[in-house]
Amino acid sequence: MRRRRGFTLIELLVVIAIIALLMAILMPALQRVRKQGQAVACMSNLKQWGLIWYMYTEDNDGKFNTGGSVAGDATNDWPVVLWDYYKAKGSLTLCPSATKEHFEGVRLAFGAWSWDKAGGWTGLKQKQAEDYGSYGQNEWICYREIAGDIGERYWKTRDVKNADTIPLFFDCAWLDLYPSDTDSPAQIEEIPSTSDEMQLVCINRHSGYVNSLFIDCSTIRKVGLKELWTLKWHRIFNTANVWTRAGGVQPENWPRWMKGFKDY
Repeated sequence: MRRRRGFTLIELLVVIAIIALLMAILMPALQRVRKQGQAVACMSNLKQWGLIWYMYTEDNDGKFNTGGSVAGDATNDWPVVLWDYYKAKGSLTLCPSATKEHFEGVRLAFGAWSWDKAGGWTGLKQKQAEDYGSYGQNEWICYREIAGDIGERYWKTRDVKNADTIPLFFDCAWLDLYPSDTDSPAQIEEIPSTSDEMQLVCINRHSGYVNSLFIDCSTIRKVGLKELWTLKWHRIFNTANVWTRAGGVQPENWPRWMKGFKDY
């Protein structure tokens, strides 16, 4: 009677090596597909946020929120004023690429803020999943009556010219920010400056881009990290500042981690 021959150890090792090689080849492609899917889902979130911001401004004579700093707390920040519009939508505050809190030790670009833990909001409402987020508002888009140069900067309503150049809501490491045309990019990717708030949105979340909703509440697109300095963040923002081609920036002027990104 003829005995059946099994696999030898060498044959098994060859099969395992082939499987490992195939996995090494396929994993980068799978990672790219995963990241692309997350970026698309992020865009879908921002489309819903466009509707939310539109409904809010429609209910308030076209005006945006006043922002938290006016009242000295968070009662006028977007997580509060928009709560009734998004509370039934689950994790809409989170970009699919950034769902874990910064407190959990994840990288800056892929971390979510927690507005109760960060201070100032405790007790406003019961803590929900929506207290975590990875989107932020351009705080220069607020309905504020402030005199002087600062007051001239604010976009107060949705009805403005060149609305597709004015970012409203976007991938961000914090829930709001005040970008300035004098802000510099972070020299080290994971260590933003506390004084240059553009660094809170200049995060490599989507392979050299962030996703953004603009002030018209309908324009949604990806924005290159170097492109951020060319957008009209406030009314007197210099879009030909030193970090733009128009302002004379050279490729070698950018921090090393940004040098491979598209120039604008």
